[in-house]
Amino acid sequence: MERLRKAIMTEGKYLGRGILKVDSFINHQIDPALMVEIGQELARRFMPLKPTKVLTAEVSGIAPAIATAMVLGVPLIFARKTRPITMPAEVYHTQAPSHTKGSIVDLMVSPEVLGPDERVLIIDDFLARGLTLQALAELVRLSGSTLCGFGVIIEKSFEDGRSLLSGFGVPVESLAVITSLSDDGIECE
Repeated sequence: MERLRKAIMTEGKYLGRGILKVDSFINHQIDPALMVEIGQELARRFMPLKPTKVLTAEVSGIAPAIATAMVLGVPLIFARKTRPITMPAEVYHTQAPSHTKGSIVDLMVSPEVLGPDERVLIIDDFLARGLTLQALAELVRLSGSTLCGFGVIIEKSFEDGRSLLSGFGVPVESLAVITSLSDDGIECE
């Protein structure tokens, strides 16, 4: 996606420690037209797999996931990081390290919204080490659902998360791949 790559190159900022700031168009302020294009492209790539639900983690994954789910015509589920009083006591639960928060986060999904007859597509903003996506796949496994694939906006290929996800035997699709991230600049395919 050329528009996405251009936004990364012109508006993305390297903050050190492998962190790419894309707050001006994806993570804090969202470019709605770009997000619609992202959803259309991810949906196009995964439509043949016939997902029945899209799953992401709150918060940064919600925008691309809802755009994708809208095009696919399926519900979106986001794994919550804290359990609201409206969620049942028994939930599917796992944890994942957050690179940007510097801590472990809980991820929870209610069995009321995810059951064993679903075909689940996982969508997120970044693929770096792959640990959040792996945790989301664990929620799919706990629910008895079938995992269809992983779709991400930006992959940092030098962090090797794709290798971790390859063990799931499902497609992994990235719309932009960062091959180098340093004080000298950002290289993006």
